[in-house]
Amino acid sequence: MLPLEGIRVIDTSSVFAMPYTAAMMADLGAEVIKIEALQRLDQTRRSAWGLWPDNDPGERPWDRGGPFCTLNRNKRSLVLDLSREEGRAIFRDLVRVSDVLIENYTARVMRGWGLDYPRVRDIRPDIIYVSNTGYGHHSPWESYPVQGTALEPMTGICHFSGYIGDRPWKIGQSYPDFVAMWHALFCIMAALRHRALTGEGQWIDVGMYQTNVSFLGEAILDYAANGRLGGRIGNRDHTGAVQGCYRCRGDERWIALTVRTDAEWRALLDVVGCAAWPQGAPPATLAEAYARHDEVDTVLGAWAAEREREEAVAALRAAGLPAGPVNDARDLLLNPHLRARGFYEMVEHDPVTGVGRRPIIGRPWKLSRTPVSIRRPAPPLGEANAYVLQGLLGLSLETFARLVAERLTGELDAPPEPPVPIPLDEQVRLGRLHRYDPDYRERLGLGQTAAVSG
Repeated sequence: MLPLEGIRVIDTSSVFAMPYTAAMMADLGAEVIKIEALQRLDQTRRSAWGLWPDNDPGERPWDRGGPFCTLNRNKRSLVLDLSREEGRAIFRDLVRVSDVLIENYTARVMRGWGLDYPRVRDIRPDIIYVSNTGYGHHSPWESYPVQGTALEPMTGICHFSGYIGDRPWKIGQSYPDFVAMWHALFCIMAALRHRALTGEGQWIDVGMYQTNVSFLGEAILDYAANGRLGGRIGNRDHTGAVQGCYRCRGDERWIALTVRTDAEWRALLDVVGCAAWPQGAPPATLAEAYARHDEVDTVLGAWAAEREREEAVAALRAAGLPAGPVNDARDLLLNPHLRARGFYEMVEHDPVTGVGRRPIIGRPWKLSRTPVSIRRPAPPLGEANAYVLQGLLGLSLETFARLVAERLTGELDAPPEPPVPIPLDEQVRLGRLHRYDPDYRERLGLGQTAAVSG
């Protein structure tokens, strides 16, 4: 059995953090029922438009977005409008036969619908109820909506991310969402363990602000103990190591390098050559090199620029130095280590989507006794309507047909707005893409008829 086999999860969430949490639970064997309304689709169905396979929206663009397909694998899809009372009544019936409920609305929404934890607990006393909001419930900021990209500066992350003397920079794609996801998944597992031992459910109230502030522990302690506020140092290290990213030959081919000891510094000098220093002798020790970091960066940058990335990495590693490539998406998909680990799983999508076979990110861990995998692709919108409403909840065929006619459930037959793909060359010009590979299918082993990776 898979670890979470027999656990049913109601997933009403959208975007990144909680959908990915639920996807991890589905990977582990839970039955996850994702709920959306025809009037309010998950944003990754809509914002992913423009990231279609082969840049082609197809007939069902809402089922073809790369982020949606990654974040919702192994799930079932139920269309149910919770803004209407009949929809909420059906939802309450589904709660009665479920174990975990995940939501990421602002605090007022579930409370206004009568579906907050105290009232859901009256329906299912041992329910594990997960709320993910920007700032948590019962605080002055509980009603503030937020996204991960906007939350980064609030948490203080951007104070430390950027270059010396330059403005703050964000660090990635919705990084706070994934920090919240890790916290939530850990808490859910702990709550399931607690329920197995005691029979008690509980409310997990995740505040994304707090989860991400907790990742700045060193900086907070430094201020509390020493009064230092820290700041932006780019790719450098504040403990005395010499390090940076240096550009090699080719289009955006970079390496990363760290030197931590005097012995490693001498090894680096052997690789680069003492004659490379334009102003006399090179630094003799790591401390001196750190004090002359700008000069060191100039020398290492000139050395890297004359070499292919793989050649530079090989020379540095051969000298016992911590060095590696700065990979892009293509590098990662073709990476022999990740392939050997089975990190990307080849998934055949539902034929109705036209997506075909493609690699999907799996998990960075393996269980020695349990073969966890992506067993089914992300579901087409509404594929489990009949299974849930008629099969699990026992609604009659007549009632089901009426709910479809009233659009309380059902499926889409056309996109809410006509999708207009932007040509790939134009996306490169606009900076949305750096480049694209016309022969990506052959590189990924998908064949001529397979769909493109998003």
